[in-house]
This record gives sequence, C-alpha cells and structure tokens, in this order.
Amino acid sequence: MARFEREPSEFIEKLVSLNRVSKTVKGGRIFKFAALMVVGDGKGRVGFGLGKAAEVPEAIRKGIEDAKKNMVNVTLSGTTIPHEVIGEFGAGRVIMKPAAPGTGIIAGGPVRAVMEATGVKDIRAKCLRSNNPQNVVSATFEGLKSLRGPEEVARIRGKNVEEIVG
Repeated sequence: MARFEREPSEFIEKLVSLNRVSKTVKGGRIFKFAALMVVGDGKGRVGFGLGKAAEVPEAIRKGIEDAKKNMVNVTLSGTTIPHEVIGEFGAGRVIMKPAAPGTGIIAGGPVRAVMEATGVKDIRAKCLRSNNPQNVVSATFEGLKSLRGPEEVARIRGKNVEEIVG
C-alpha cells in the first residue's frame, strides 16, 4: 500500500466525480476510471482537471496534476464574491449570488467543491440546465473568471472606486 502514500499538499484537493467506463473486448470488459478533481489554495486560486487511468488512485493523481496546470485567480470580496454572475459552459449554467457572512456555501455538489477549494465561505448558487459534473464545474469556472472587483471596474472605466460603488 506504500505505493499510494501521498505527501501533504499545500492545496485543497476535492474529488468531484469518479466515473467508471468500460470497453468490451473479446475476453470480457475492461474498466477505466475518469476522476474530475478540483484543486485550490483557499485564497482565490483554483483549477480543475480530468484524470483517466485503469486504477482509481492513479486517475486521481493525474486529475490533480492536470488541475494544477490550469489554475485561475478569482476576485473575492471578503468571504464571498463581489457580484452576482451566471457562468455558462456547454449546456451547463450556474448562477452564483453573493451572500452575507454566516450564510455558508449553499450550492450543489460540483459547485460546492469548487467554492470550498477557492476559499469562498458564503455564497448561494444554483445549477441550471445540465447536471453533468464536468459541464457544471466548467460553467462555475467561467463565472468565477468573469468576476470583477470594484477596483478593476474603476480602472477599466477610468473612474475612481467611490464613483463605481456609489
């Protein structure tokens, strides 16, 4: 069992979905596993990856490596997100709304995993249309990537933060 011992990582690693797929050959069925992993540092950096292998731990390890390769930075305001946003990817659509401190993460499985890894503590989210974990996670990422803080909006529009915030 020592083969699968892992050193503690500085990242939060979440297994979103584990899918077993089979291929039928002359001698019977060959099973392979696809692991959808979300990796984040809990401070706004987060990534996701898909690992495929004949063994579960190997698929998870590949998924984590893939997730670390495509990390994105997310704009947070305190423990929540700066504004409401809808993320779309394929048929997956995720609506995310900021929530007051103490609300907690009100979200379904795949979205919850992404939020916990990102470091968001208070949010309300709803998956619309597709429930496919891969599309839901991708849609969540599209939404998080499109978040803009007041400083960024002010810079783009050439105004100061007080004018934007009101």
